[in-house]
Amino acid sequence: MTNMMAEKVFLQSLGCPKNLVDSEVMSGCLRAAGYDFVNSPEEADIILVNTCGFINPAVEEGIDTILALAKVKKSKPYCRLVVTGCMVQRYGDDLRKELPEVDLFLGVDDVEEIVARIAALENETANRVEVSDQPGYLMDSQTPRALSTPAFRSYLKITEGCSNRCSYCLIPSLRGPLRSRPLDDLLEEARLLEKAGTSELTLIAQDLTAYGLDLGKGRERLPDLLKALLADTDIPWLRMLYLYPMRINARLLEMVADNERLLPYFDIPLQHISDRVLKAMNRPYNRAEVETLMDLIREKVPGAAIRTTFMVGFPGETEEDVDELADFISTYRLNHVGIFTYSNEEGCEAAKLPEQCPEELKNERKERLMELQAEISLAANKQLIGTIQPVLIEGLSRESDLLLEGRTRYQAPEIDGCVYIASGESRPGAITDVKITEAHHYDLIGEIINSQK
Repeated sequence: MTNMMAEKVFLQSLGCPKNLVDSEVMSGCLRAAGYDFVNSPEEADIILVNTCGFINPAVEEGIDTILALAKVKKSKPYCRLVVTGCMVQRYGDDLRKELPEVDLFLGVDDVEEIVARIAALENETANRVEVSDQPGYLMDSQTPRALSTPAFRSYLKITEGCSNRCSYCLIPSLRGPLRSRPLDDLLEEARLLEKAGTSELTLIAQDLTAYGLDLGKGRERLPDLLKALLADTDIPWLRMLYLYPMRINARLLEMVADNERLLPYFDIPLQHISDRVLKAMNRPYNRAEVETLMDLIREKVPGAAIRTTFMVGFPGETEEDVDELADFISTYRLNHVGIFTYSNEEGCEAAKLPEQCPEELKNERKERLMELQAEISLAANKQLIGTIQPVLIEGLSRESDLLLEGRTRYQAPEIDGCVYIASGESRPGAITDVKITEAHHYDLIGEIINSQK
């Protein structure tokens, strides 16, 4: 058996950017303790999987990933398989019974304890589960963290948990209540990320606009954080993801309008537009309020990109409700819309509701709305043809080594489309002027105006 300090780790991170930050913290802790990281499970002494447990498709992906990696482990007598994250927090002992191949299951509170937990495997019984009843973990700026994204773009997780009580969502039970990081600590981490080369810092949370509600004074502090980031760093692009609709106010919008470094990109998960469905979802707003918000954004930040997600097939949803969604999509013509089918999750209030929607009907509704949105997205992209846009260069394209690839201010990493650059030179991480020459449903094509080597 290899010496612990030379052991090799393979890490597979599943789920959202918030989960990715947890994976980066585990990676940072293990690297600080002397572990080496490898790019394939076949090379590893320790296989680590950080899972998502939010909805059933994510759970299925997690199980499939674990089973595939368990086959690798079987051929390596000393290899250990460790599974962490939301899926463990959700299912606990049930996973231990179903997956005897796994040596250790850890919930969401053991992110920074990963080194001690793995080291203890030498002397403890395999196939154990460690899950906190009330998650309370909160990282800080001194937490070791090894970025898995390119150095020029990174995530800043400003809160943990969530205190919203949407009837379809397990996050509060999996991650615990809202816990905001101190503003000074977030500034310290932002400075560290800037020093490491970050050109685009994306603020993330379960509900970004709830930042600070638990820190006293009974008000959101996201504008305060943005003001401090603008003053204390020179990071050129600051992006916000996961803005709760009814906490977006004129102050926040005016800050974006007045500061070029705050990207004019609003990611606002609306979930539905029918008043009746929104009430059943326990979303405390109605269609009229959403429309007022859309109008306010376009008044205060002309030309801003708006992204949202809608859920179809919620219990009791009717064709009239879907018609309302289609009407809203056609009327407001948002830049990016994701359509998801409702997943009936045990433990959520919505699982108890009558009139559950058949899967086939959910998928039909999803396809109908996605087809509608595709043409709207194409039309929005066509409006950019002939314009010159600042583009963050990612590097060589995933499609062809003959192209560069990047993103405009209106395209979030790993979520939206990209810009394929057919001519000109620039380096990864540079923000470069690109003339848009072609538009597709989700992607753009352009050429660099002034090449940079």
